[in-house]
Amino acid sequence: MKEDVLEQLVDDYLKLNGYFTRHNIKFAPKKDHPEFASKADSVGSDIDVIGFNPTKRPPENVWVVSCKSWQSGFDAGWWAKNAATDKETSGREAWKFFRELVKPKWTEAFLHEVKLLTGSTSFTYVTAVTRLRGNRSLWENHAELRLAIGDNPIRIRTLEEMFASIQEKTSTTPAASEIGRLVQLLKSAELLKK
Repeated sequence: MKEDVLEQLVDDYLKLNGYFTRHNIKFAPKKDHPEFASKADSVGSDIDVIGFNPTKRPPENVWVVSCKSWQSGFDAGWWAKNAATDKETSGREAWKFFRELVKPKWTEAFLHEVKLLTGSTSFTYVTAVTRLRGNRSLWENHAELRLAIGDNPIRIRTLEEMFASIQEKTSTTPAASEIGRLVQLLKSAELLKK
């Protein structure tokens, strides 16, 4: 069972759009990497959700999703400016939230894992967020972050956007997931916007 509700929502969103998914895929810098520091690098990171759709063309056929279920939302401008810094937020340095985009040894491990799972170096990196604050293009068009991941596109998907898509595509056939079933029940009770 996926623990994070946003991850479950992403999973349903991707599946309803034809993707096969996997969750919580661990990755870490190789121990023989010249910059490997056992104290700092021994605890791995993970890809929250990865989706593969064989009917789409690269880079849209592979979505690599990092879920940020922050109640305060995702401030695209602040993160575009500070993702690679030591500036603290929520008691951690900002770079630790996006290490796969801003620390080369982590990026290398991340890209290796994506290629291992999908056979591809072409993909779309998606930041799934509860709520977007600011201008999404500051994050999506951040040249250094895109370059770090092989000039692959970066996208933001909000909970609202994904939920609306799920709502639209959910039928009356019993859904296979808890989120899908919840949407069906809310629609049936007429609690959702048309």
